[in-house]
Amino acid sequence: MIYKSFSDLSKAIFNKITILQQMNIGLVVGIPRSGMLPANLIALYLNVPYTDIDSFIENRIYGAGDRQKYIKAKSNNVLVIDDSISAGIALKKAKDKLKNVKNYNLIYGAVYARSNSKHLVNFYCEVVDGDRIWEWNLFHNQLILGRSCLDIDGVLCRDPRPEENDDGEKYHKFLISAEPKFIPTVKIKTLITCRLEKYRPETLFWLNQHNIQYENLIMLNLPNAEERRKWNKYGEYKGNEYKKSDYIFFIESSLNEAKKIKEISSKTVFCTEIMSVV
Repeated sequence: MIYKSFSDLSKAIFNKITILQQMNIGLVVGIPRSGMLPANLIALYLNVPYTDIDSFIENRIYGAGDRQKYIKAKSNNVLVIDDSISAGIALKKAKDKLKNVKNYNLIYGAVYARSNSKHLVNFYCEVVDGDRIWEWNLFHNQLILGRSCLDIDGVLCRDPRPEENDDGEKYHKFLISAEPKFIPTVKIKTLITCRLEKYRPETLFWLNQHNIQYENLIMLNLPNAEERRKWNKYGEYKGNEYKKSDYIFFIESSLNEAKKIKEISSKTVFCTEIMSVV
């Protein structure tokens, strides 16, 4: 699994900025939504205006506080950029939308390309093959989350406060009303949590309330919170479940547990405590 962060994206662009400068780019157009991030970065590095595809067609760019400024590009070279290219579907849609645009030299690009798709663009920063996931769409990638494990507390919702973790009425209230944190928009393969099995009804209620789709829910089969604290093998428990499966990605909240999961499984683990892979 190859993971790229916001920082990686910025570095990839910066490493190719000399090439972009030589292209004499007058305007950067982002392919919504993911392409707007590199479009903004490139425009800032080159000190040129940027916009999205629809605004470009209407001859409007982003200004300070409004989008009503008309395009006055320094050159007719326009970079149309996306974060990545794989099969080229988004690129084809962009080209179809821009097919009637005249008086501009359209240069199509992507920050990350595959070996078998790099020929589809005029410019790219890096070749990244295999299973890939980006920080900016971490919770919206069906190809990855459909083969992933996710923790619940600290990932999908906040962690319980110490006073809420009483294995009683306060904890029950937390389970059914916890504020959401990261809500995936695609179906998850497996949720794995150290919540006790006896709290499955409350957990199912909360997941349903927030329209979280998943295939499996694995919970800890111990009688009470005191026994769970004595047991204290949270990372090992999750790591062993991850290791014996064909899952390719794990999202965990605790850094200590994430390190243990990584140690046991030797697979990719993302930790929301540091918002990075371990």
